[in-house]
Amino acid sequence: MNLPVWVWLATIGVFLTVFAIDFYLISRNPHQPSFRECVWWVSLYVMLAVVFGLGMVFIAGPTHGGEFFAGWITEYSLSVDNLFVFLIIMSRFSVPHQYRQKVLMTGIVLALVMRGLFIAVGAEAITRFDWLFYIFGAFLAYTAYKLITEKEEEADFSENIALRTVKRLVPATDTYHGAAMTTRIDGRRLVTPMLIVMVAIGTSDLLFALDSIPAIFGLTKEPYIVFTANVFALMGLRQLFFLVGGLLERLVYLNKGLSVVLAFIGAKLVLEALHHDGVSWAPEVPITASLGVIIGTLAITTVASLLKSRSDSKKSAEVEKDQVSVDN
Repeated sequence: MNLPVWVWLATIGVFLTVFAIDFYLISRNPHQPSFRECVWWVSLYVMLAVVFGLGMVFIAGPTHGGEFFAGWITEYSLSVDNLFVFLIIMSRFSVPHQYRQKVLMTGIVLALVMRGLFIAVGAEAITRFDWLFYIFGAFLAYTAYKLITEKEEEADFSENIALRTVKRLVPATDTYHGAAMTTRIDGRRLVTPMLIVMVAIGTSDLLFALDSIPAIFGLTKEPYIVFTANVFALMGLRQLFFLVGGLLERLVYLNKGLSVVLAFIGAKLVLEALHHDGVSWAPEVPITASLGVIIGTLAITTVASLLKSRSDSKKSAEVEKDQVSVDN
């Protein structure tokens, strides 16, 4: 895809405008959005992504269109996994509910910036060093292994070195002062817990970018598709957090499904690298197969998670009922 510069500038301009409007609405009226409001915004962003993907199919062809949809769905799924960590961080630091929208939006913007940097570096690197596909493939396989072997009790927020350094070196207040990240007390400038939360969100975004960018480069080598798929995956994530906040805890098999997707993409990267290096038995995996594996895996994962949660709820209700009977 040899796109003129104006296409890139126009695309970036539209995305920045959307995020600016979203941020303005949050700043003007900090609140916890209603279920109806969240449904409206999430539906709008999903519809825009679908329309964009269909336009990609019509203008650039079904292959590039399929790559966009595969990349968008994969990145969207990984972004939902981000929400687990965001939820843990905000619970860990007791962020007031009316300010969680601002924290989420800031986290999304930071994620967009970091992913943009990784995309720029990654796109340039893979054009010069083909062997990077083997590294990406191995990294995705390792990430898949970590996800599938992770125990539930280990899935908790742990403070990284950047966060520990900030908390140790920077004087901070014990309470929030609205949405401000700094405040002045007795003539002394102090940071608030809000800044600590932002550091936690930002450093977590960096780690997620390390997983998500190799994953989408395993589906497409087109920087434009990589960029737009990532941006559409982040759009509406703030509203999705409040929409599925309770549902997140019920998606008990999400990490397992994501591990299968990442392992598949890692294997696809290695096979295609071998194919391009002249290994006759190594096939090129068509984008239709990739799309089918991604959608199928995530659908099965979601259904299995909801069935498991439903079964656990029934068992819990029966145990409580038996306990009440014993007490009586």
